[in-house]
Amino acid sequence: MNLERLRKRVRQYLDQQQYQSALFWADKVASLSHEEPQDIYWLAQCLYLTAQYHRAAHALRSRKLDKLYEACRYLAARCHFAAKEHQQALDILDMEEPINKRLFEKCLKDESGLKDPSSDWEMSQSSYNKPSETVIPESVDGLQENLDVVVSLAERHYYNCDFKMCYKLTSVVMEKDPFHANCLPVHIGTLVELNKANELFYLSHKLVDLYPGNPVSWFAVGCYYLMVGHKNEHARRYLSKATTLEKTYGPAWIAYGHSFAVESEHDQAMAAYFTAAQLMKGWKTAEKWFLDALEKIKAIGNEITVDKWEPLLNNLGHVCRKLKKYAEALDYHRQALVLIPQNASTYSAVGYIHSLMGNFENAVDYFHTALGLRRDDTFSVTMLGHCIEMYIGDSEAYIGADIKDKLKCYDFDVHTMKTLKNIISPPWDFREFEIEKQTVEEAGLAPLDTSRKTPDSRPSLEETFEIEMNESDMMLETSMSDHST
Repeated sequence: MNLERLRKRVRQYLDQQQYQSALFWADKVASLSHEEPQDIYWLAQCLYLTAQYHRAAHALRSRKLDKLYEACRYLAARCHFAAKEHQQALDILDMEEPINKRLFEKCLKDESGLKDPSSDWEMSQSSYNKPSETVIPESVDGLQENLDVVVSLAERHYYNCDFKMCYKLTSVVMEKDPFHANCLPVHIGTLVELNKANELFYLSHKLVDLYPGNPVSWFAVGCYYLMVGHKNEHARRYLSKATTLEKTYGPAWIAYGHSFAVESEHDQAMAAYFTAAQLMKGWKTAEKWFLDALEKIKAIGNEITVDKWEPLLNNLGHVCRKLKKYAEALDYHRQALVLIPQNASTYSAVGYIHSLMGNFENAVDYFHTALGLRRDDTFSVTMLGHCIEMYIGDSEAYIGADIKDKLKCYDFDVHTMKTLKNIISPPWDFREFEIEKQTVEEAGLAPLDTSRKTPDSRPSLEETFEIEMNESDMMLETSMSDHST
């Protein structure tokens, strides 16, 4: 009996995916060869492919092949895992763990003197470098057109915001391999950035029809609904399905956070972003990375549009404001105004910083400009009232002609005047308030809430301003989220 011919027949049936026929001949070959290890291994392979997991594991372990050969050990572990016997699978794999640990420690020791400490960092950041012409070594020159290489170059263009070039490369890959796993997330992100709704609609439906169990399919559907606008609830539904299929799918978590951010639902958005940050670690501080992004944008040149610069500059201004770097914050917001001069949210942010610095007259000017651009801005109306209140409180008791002229120049509408009605003419004496406050501070005591019990009593201006400025911080973030993201 020619065993080699029979073994070849087993391989042929496996290649043709006729697993039952392969199992029949593998069993006969194992008997004829007196259970040679290679024949038992192929017998176990056939049993595994026909879903007879316990038989396959028994065929290997009863002959102790899992302790002699790594391939047999791995196959036995796969059998137990497929049978949902996870502990047994771990027990088989852990047999090699002590040896692996020693080899791993030895490997680290040998490499410690050769490894450049900055090499890992440079490698991790290389995706964000400005793409240059791909240079393939002569020994592997055939990889010039390899799809993985093309996708890697497309990712670098995407990270550098050159979405048109990225789309050109991903389209080539999608034409050759319509379901390339590494290319799909980049291609979907590029379609969103270029606002190609029809193409994304077609792609997402095709993915759902063919791969309903793949998270990238539902990620594509969620991105489509997020892009078309006013369907954020639908977007969250499909993005949630993507994260349910794979809890560690970072792009879906980021898009999930965007769906809340566009509705000013900051708590839910931050929770989603935090989850994404935990899954995709690498950030340190907002200021550092915003500045780093600004430097990269400058290096890119004209490949990025104005609408990408302006949010970055405004976000840098917000970060500096949080860090109490008011001068730097004003500088960044003013740069943003140069790019987009008619952005009411930027004027509100500048006015807010002036109010924090105590420049109430300038703050009133900027809030008035913001209301001229967007009259329904609740934040600007509220802060304008606070600033006028504080500005008058800091002025002399007699309002001279200059101050009257400054206030008169603001052509408030009826809604704004109603809001400010009781602010411009406070019912108590500022001088009395300042004397009382100074006395309490000299005594080193905190003022009691019951110190004023008159029916017309109101909290102090500075106390009210300090409390409501914290609330205004949140209001500004809410206002900016709809216009600077």
